[in-house]
Amino acid sequence: MIIQLDSKQKSELTHTLQKYLQDELDVELGQFDTEFLVDFISKKFGAVYYNKGIEDAQKVMERKMLDISDELYEIEQIVEI
Repeated sequence: MIIQLDSKQKSELTHTLQKYLQDELDVELGQFDTEFLVDFISKKFGAVYYNKGIEDAQKVMERKMLDISDELYEIEQIVEI
């Protein structure tokens, strides 16, 4: 899965990656090569991060649903027949 990035996001990621490579690894890549690297990372690893985001969202939703269920139980009225 390729994560679709708009031009601003891709530009920011490219700049950040170029800076990291230069500062931390003393590797200098041009913008064109760095954009290809961003595309590669997105293609190869994008689905992993996407799925983790979905998993985290599911956990939040499950907690919220339990909270709602608890609140509904609290307002339930006792029926005596």
